[in-house]
Amino acid sequence: MKKSSNQKPPTASSHVEENEGIEWEMRPGGMLVQKRDDVVVDDDASAPAAAVAESTGGPTIKVTVCHGPAHHVLHVPAHSTFGDIKNAVVQKTGLEAKDQRLLFRGKEKEDEEHLHIAGVKDRSKILLLENPASKERKLEEIRKNNEISKACEAVAGVRAEVDKLLERVAALEGAVNGGTKVEEKEFVVLTELLMRQLLKLDGIEAEGEAKMQRKAEVRRVQNLVEKLDNLKARNSNPNINNSNAVSVTTKWETFDSGVGSLNAPTSSSSAKVTEDWENFD
Repeated sequence: MKKSSNQKPPTASSHVEENEGIEWEMRPGGMLVQKRDDVVVDDDASAPAAAVAESTGGPTIKVTVCHGPAHHVLHVPAHSTFGDIKNAVVQKTGLEAKDQRLLFRGKEKEDEEHLHIAGVKDRSKILLLENPASKERKLEEIRKNNEISKACEAVAGVRAEVDKLLERVAALEGAVNGGTKVEEKEFVVLTELLMRQLLKLDGIEAEGEAKMQRKAEVRRVQNLVEKLDNLKARNSNPNINNSNAVSVTTKWETFDSGVGSLNAPTSSSSAKVTEDWENFD
C-alpha cells in the first residue's frame, strides 16, 4: 500500500521565486554572476564577524593581509576576488592596486581569482608584497628629487654670492651717477667675479624647478654684466648717455642687416677715371 505524500514537486516558478531576491552583475568577460558584497576593512581583529556579515548582507570570512610588520584584518564576502582585496587595502598600505602582489600559500594570485576557489578560508593569511617595478620607480623618483634638491642648493649658493656683488654694482652706479670718477679696475674686477658665478651656474646639472631657478639666476648675472659695461663707458666719458648707447646698438644692427653697406659709394670722378682707362685701351 502506497503512502500518500502532500509534498509538491518543485516547479520552474518556484525557482524563479527563490532567485527574485538575488542581485546579479555582469563580469568583464560577459559572465552573469551573483553580485558581490563590499569588502570591509577592519584592523580591529576582535570585531565580531557576525556583525560584519549582517552589514554586508551575506556570509563573510575573516582574512589577514600581512604587509611587512603591518597586519590588516579584512571581513570579506566568501566569493570575493584577490582584486577586491587589493582595492580594500590601498588606503591602508599606500600602494595602488597595480603595485601590489598578493601571495597565498607561496603562489602569486591574479586579480580575477576567487578566494574560495584558491582555498582561502576563515582566518587565512595573505601576503602582500610591493611590485619590483614600483620599487624601482619610487627609487628613481627619490633619486631625481635628491638631485633637484641638491641643484637648488647649489643655485642658492650662487644667488647669495651674486647678492653680495649686486651691492657693489649698486655702489658703483651711485658713484658714477653722482659724477665721481671710479678707477677702471673696479669694473674689471666686478665683471670677472660675475663671470665666475656664470661658470658655476653652467656647471650645475639641473632639472625641473632647479633648472628654472638656474635660468633665472643666469639672466640676472648677465643683466649685471651689461650694467657694468654701461657704467664703465659712462665713467670713461661722462658725456655718454643711455640714448647714445642705444643709437650705437641700432647702427650695429643696421650694419649687420645688409652686406651692401660694406661697399664704398662710387663718385663721378672715379667713374670718369674708369672711362679714361677704357678709352686708353
